[in-house]
Amino acid sequence: MSAAKAIRLHATGGPEVLELETVDVGEPGPGQARVRHSYVAVNFIDIYFRTGRYPMPLPNGLGSDAVGIVEAVGDGVTDIRAGDRVGYLLGPQGAYADVRVMPAEVLIPLPAGVSDRTASTLMMKGMTAQYLFRQVYPLQGGETILYHAAAGGVGLVACQWARAIGVTMIGTVSTDEKAEVARANGCAHTIVTTREDIAKRVREITDGRGVPVVYDSVGKDTLMASLDSLQPRGTLVSNGTTSGPVVIDTTLLAVKGSIWVTRPAMVHYATPRSKMLAMADELFGHVLAGRITGEPKQEFALADAAEAHRALESRRTTGATVLVP
Repeated sequence: MSAAKAIRLHATGGPEVLELETVDVGEPGPGQARVRHSYVAVNFIDIYFRTGRYPMPLPNGLGSDAVGIVEAVGDGVTDIRAGDRVGYLLGPQGAYADVRVMPAEVLIPLPAGVSDRTASTLMMKGMTAQYLFRQVYPLQGGETILYHAAAGGVGLVACQWARAIGVTMIGTVSTDEKAEVARANGCAHTIVTTREDIAKRVREITDGRGVPVVYDSVGKDTLMASLDSLQPRGTLVSNGTTSGPVVIDTTLLAVKGSIWVTRPAMVHYATPRSKMLAMADELFGHVLAGRITGEPKQEFALADAAEAHRALESRRTTGATVLVP
């Protein structure tokens, strides 16, 4: 047994429930690998687990997205070896740690041209952009789309991905400063929600047509604006609920134009393993070609995970936030 530092929670609640503890980490068993983290990503879904919106057994670790180096592998592991640089975004909670044992099947080898620092920004967020843009509603190029929270961690990757494939992205942001960041990353049009009417601006930008798809990670507060921005038979991709859960009367979908609605989850698009590796190949292809870049905008020590959550919840952040063990 060796000791590791890990963030644990024994009850759900505010950021103060996150505690730094010393835990024992053993040797990897069959099908497992032990990974020493270089960076751990902080994602908004972590807040859902911390607050209990997404239930999990307690006590437990937190976090599902990290990069690092493999220290050892267990029996039966053939495509991952000690010394490999890897990242992951699936598997059990517990990424907020300096070292942990993981199922080897969720580990993704990192290409030589992609640094740990870049991978920590792009692993979950880039793979999310991949499945939203290439699988949930497959964009072909030439479309005009609406994307909420365009200056967030996933949003900035989405801006770049849209530009790379020839999609005109309309992005919502909360401030003029965030609008500048989104445009610098490839967002063609920005809407500052604190002073602009979202649906009205979308109609102006699209000459009254609306958009075929809206990617809405905000939820309750933007639902009506999203529906009012769509073309008839358009698609609402509800990929988050940062402002609260979405409740829809299906009659409203008919009134708004026979709208399609989906609430996708990464696990259903990134499994089996062959699918996850293909998604990563597409993402890293864009990165190695220079079409998508990423570096953390905020860094916190592992012990300061609670402060990282406070920053994320208060909307003081842009782009990606990471913990450094």
